[in-house]
Amino acid sequence: MRRIHFPPMALALWGVVASPAAAFEPSDIYTSQVVVSGQGDANRLTGFGICLERVLTRVTGDVELAGKPDAKAAMARAADYVAAYSYRDRLEGRPVHDEQGTYDRPHNLTCRFKTAPLDKLIGDLGGHPWLMRRPVIAVFLDVEKPAARYTVAANNQRDLAMRQSFGNASNLIALDAVFPPETAALNLGATDLDPASPELKVAAEAAGGDLPLVGRLIWSDADHGWIANWALEQGGAVHRWSVRGVSFDDAFRTALWGAARLLSESGEAQ
Repeated sequence: MRRIHFPPMALALWGVVASPAAAFEPSDIYTSQVVVSGQGDANRLTGFGICLERVLTRVTGDVELAGKPDAKAAMARAADYVAAYSYRDRLEGRPVHDEQGTYDRPHNLTCRFKTAPLDKLIGDLGGHPWLMRRPVIAVFLDVEKPAARYTVAANNQRDLAMRQSFGNASNLIALDAVFPPETAALNLGATDLDPASPELKVAAEAAGGDLPLVGRLIWSDADHGWIANWALEQGGAVHRWSVRGVSFDDAFRTALWGAARLLSESGEAQ
């Protein structure tokens, strides 16, 4: 196993905003990243296992695959699947202080996995690599919280944290997401958010997407978190799934995990 430094293009995959669909390359999905607390052997091996768990989802679009017992067993020997890895010091540019050494500082550990062995593991787990061009998801998200209701827009500073969170979720699943501009979002009410409607498909294309993902996010004091409902048209039918009592980070991961399962034909959204 070689340790190398990946080129900037590979590391750019991990920004908080999803990259354009035109930049998608199937090889990109065989790379994943985790934050580790140092470069020691134990932390590295733990990081390899987490990266393998994440890359199984990125390559297949199926978040359920990594939960299988045989997948968990493979994570314990994840080093066998790693082709190359690199570190980036998250405190780069800051001097080491006190008794801290560079091996104790937080690092981004980026792993590129061997394609053929990983594909074989995926097949043994009952999955299949999702190598076709992945569609860009246009997200139409209706948010309801005390004293406020709005549709998340691409150019509204109010929505920055949610857009960044969606970008992080899209990087985990390797599925790009965009939002409508403010002018379009202002004209969308809850009754307009139908993923099968021709009008919303036109709005998705105008936003730079291929198809609309509809969501409704409602704050619930009783559930101590958000209630999220999602809908996507696939195969001539509208599929719906939901989660409740979660942070919006978890709600957005659930959204894209469900969309990816449908679009990759791995299973029903959950």
